[in-house]
Amino acid sequence: MNTKCLIIGSGPAGYTAAIYASRANLSPVEYCGLQPGGQLTQTTEVENFPGYPEGVDGNQMMMDLRQQAERFGTDIRDGEIVKVDFSEAPYKAWDDAGEEIIADTVIIATGASAKYLGLPDETKYNGNGVSACATCDGFFYRKKTVAVVGGGDTACEDALYLSGLCKKVYLIVRKNYLRASKVMQQRVMERENIEILFEHNTVGLFGENGVEGAHLVKRKGEADEQMVDIAIDGFFLAIGHKPNTDIFKEWLDTDEVGYLKKIDGTPKTKIPGVFVAGDCADPVYRQAISAAGTGCQAAIEAERYLLNQ
Repeated sequence: MNTKCLIIGSGPAGYTAAIYASRANLSPVEYCGLQPGGQLTQTTEVENFPGYPEGVDGNQMMMDLRQQAERFGTDIRDGEIVKVDFSEAPYKAWDDAGEEIIADTVIIATGASAKYLGLPDETKYNGNGVSACATCDGFFYRKKTVAVVGGGDTACEDALYLSGLCKKVYLIVRKNYLRASKVMQQRVMERENIEILFEHNTVGLFGENGVEGAHLVKRKGEADEQMVDIAIDGFFLAIGHKPNTDIFKEWLDTDEVGYLKKIDGTPKTKIPGVFVAGDCADPVYRQAISAAGTGCQAAIEAERYLLNQ
């Protein structure tokens, strides 16, 4: 099938791009991917998106955006794009059912996935004490005790952010040092309500109605290895994100982690007519509102590109 605009991905960036593209009469086709609605469907309450004074359920918000895109004529499909060919315009893509889509413009909004430790308990307590976004969910743990896993800048930033809200923050670090920049290390060390647990590995979580504590191993594999339990209300992962960009690496530039590179901060890529939006090209902010903003930008750029053809 042929389309003026193919949108790959369906979080705030993809849906916003679809709203703008469909209102510009581009009749976009949008593929939702493996996780329709993206990362926000993993969170319960979204309180920091403007226009929802009482907060909104993450799933509900994505359903609202989807309906808005459909209202203006977006052809929304639940499949996944598994292969693309950007060698010449119009561009080609194939979905997981084998259908070929030929598109004049492409907006990539495939997002990123938070890295987890891989413990069954992370799945068990997901949204009920386990989170991969301190700025999204920290507010729910005011005056409580939480743990952050990780030793890099993100983990230190999250620990500092949470220390302003929470009674106490444990920073669980696998190694005997922090990988974070010197400035971040110093800030964390100086914060009174952050306790760093060096050489600790998380092996499990426990609790009746949500997370009540974590099982840790101190100095795993050493002669003085010991089990340690800590009482916590929340468990935050800060061991990085993996952008969902593997199928585009043959065609587009990425940084060393895999985030797609923009040209001069715009949604443009090195291939004319191929644009990026949201977390797949944003290692810094990773918020629903910033993703939605770039979805708008990408759709406007796609419309301008088509006008100039």
